[in-house]
Amino acid sequence: MVEIRKPIAVSEAVRRALADVEPLGAEKVALSESDGRVLAEDVRADHDEPPFDRSPYDGFALRAEDTAGSGPAELKVIEEIAAGDVGRKRIGAAEAARIMTGAPIPEGADAVVMMEQVEEAKRGDGEPYILVPDTYRAGDNISRQGEDTAKGTVQVERGTPVTPGVKAVLATFGYAEVEVARRPVVGIFATGTELLDVDEEIVAGKIRNSNAYTLVSQVHQTGAKARYYGILKDDFDLCYEAVRNALEEVDVLVTTGGASVGDYDYLQEIFRKLDADICFNKVAMRPGSVTTVAKWQGKTLFALSGNPAACFVGFELFTRPVLKTMLGAARPYLKKTEAVLGRDFPKANPFTRFTRAKVDFQAGKLHAKPIGLDKSNAVTPLAHANALIVLPGGTEGYERDSIVNVLLLNGEDTQWTVN
Repeated sequence: MVEIRKPIAVSEAVRRALADVEPLGAEKVALSESDGRVLAEDVRADHDEPPFDRSPYDGFALRAEDTAGSGPAELKVIEEIAAGDVGRKRIGAAEAARIMTGAPIPEGADAVVMMEQVEEAKRGDGEPYILVPDTYRAGDNISRQGEDTAKGTVQVERGTPVTPGVKAVLATFGYAEVEVARRPVVGIFATGTELLDVDEEIVAGKIRNSNAYTLVSQVHQTGAKARYYGILKDDFDLCYEAVRNALEEVDVLVTTGGASVGDYDYLQEIFRKLDADICFNKVAMRPGSVTTVAKWQGKTLFALSGNPAACFVGFELFTRPVLKTMLGAARPYLKKTEAVLGRDFPKANPFTRFTRAKVDFQAGKLHAKPIGLDKSNAVTPLAHANALIVLPGGTEGYERDSIVNVLLLNGEDTQWTVN
């Protein structure tokens, strides 16, 4: 007898998948190894930045009052200050110091004139001087101590991924080691006797396994670690033992295929034999309505569809936020925004539809154009999609140029509001 499953809303499914999910803790890594990791501590400034008043240009440090006359000011150049050096002389009346970008402002000076804005010359005795044609005010062209940030202030909050810009801040404030979230280990199985590996020739009735490799890449994009266990044939005992053994080694388990209600769809039965708590086994969505999520001894188990599009969407909607939450990310969800729909969807659908799409700006507006076949078994659209169009279920279709919600596949957000 075929099991009757009751679908739940996507938002409710996300909420159940995230129930009791917590960050895994922290570890220290070298700054050079921190790319893409999630900060487990706030990054604070260990000094004022800039740490002293400094010149933002190659030029001359001077007293602004000396430029206030009616004609060009003639100033004697008394020393040169290179970046990394400190001026040894105080700038007095009608004096200036040649100064390089980043060097400290010498005592007595209160402005800087750019090198190309003066005329340099030498007197008869060989002493250098400059002619400054313009008038300057105190503070002109000076980067003041602490104007970027003050010592002790938080520069980057915990939960932020380490990007090149974040890494620059870490290096500036002396973080030779960085406290980051521990990365969850995600076990991956592909199930189905019909599957071939990527190096096998296509034969009648068989297809190559693409989902497992897609999932490995999706796991890596979250910052977690993927452990691929291979293909499981349609044998219940074999599948159960493999799943049970893998659960001893991973924090999260993801399977693709075997999640429906067919004769060889074993994942539901495996979860029951494990005595796992099934959070849900059907979602009011297309593709991927048969997505199943369960909890077992503090671990989350995902049984995703075997259809490529459904597997991909199920991971992005449910697995991704769980992994990002385990990593302590402040923004675990896909970024939602609005776009102009690129073509008609006349067919009504009782479930919310997530359509692979390419989004770009046209005439100042974000446009979302569906890609390829809108079917759960279509794999080629995944190579070109950068968003999912969200079409809520209902009795009517959607017309081209309608304003719709889209989820950006490379974006991050703090909230989830799709039904």
